[in-house]
Amino acid sequence: MLTLIIRQMTEDDISFVQEIAKTSWFATYDGIIPMQIQERFLEAAYSEKRLFTRLQNSLFLVAEFGESLVGFANFSAVNNNGQAELFAIYLLPEAQNNGIGSALLECGIEKIQDITSLTVCVEKDNTIGGHFYKAKGFQQVEEFDDLFDGHILRTIRLELALAKK
Repeated sequence: MLTLIIRQMTEDDISFVQEIAKTSWFATYDGIIPMQIQERFLEAAYSEKRLFTRLQNSLFLVAEFGESLVGFANFSAVNNNGQAELFAIYLLPEAQNNGIGSALLECGIEKIQDITSLTVCVEKDNTIGGHFYKAKGFQQVEEFDDLFDGHILRTIRLELALAKK
């Protein structure tokens, strides 16, 4: 039986994280965000240098299932109001609907000290992401247009209130 392990990302994981980001973005945003914009974003946001910086300055978890990395989650630090942001939670399409995303989310919340709420932004047409967060108790707090590399995205901000730790 395959075992799921959620752990802190290491430098050795960078190329796998890049591949997961690319694969999940192309699957999720096909028909929503033009391909050339996706490619430019991924090249910038998931460059080796940028991932190394994120690894040093934020909580960056990976999901290892069996012998393979199948997903990751990246969380901000907590601000003075006890709020943190979920920057990304991406899974390979074949790894979805197996509780891996839930495990990444729960582990991140558990590891962040003094958190009272977690926010995430999701593209409105990303119905899989939206349904996932709403199923986890996130509530929509805002909807706005976001200019994303010349392309307008309809974005919703969701928030999960957490018990004070």
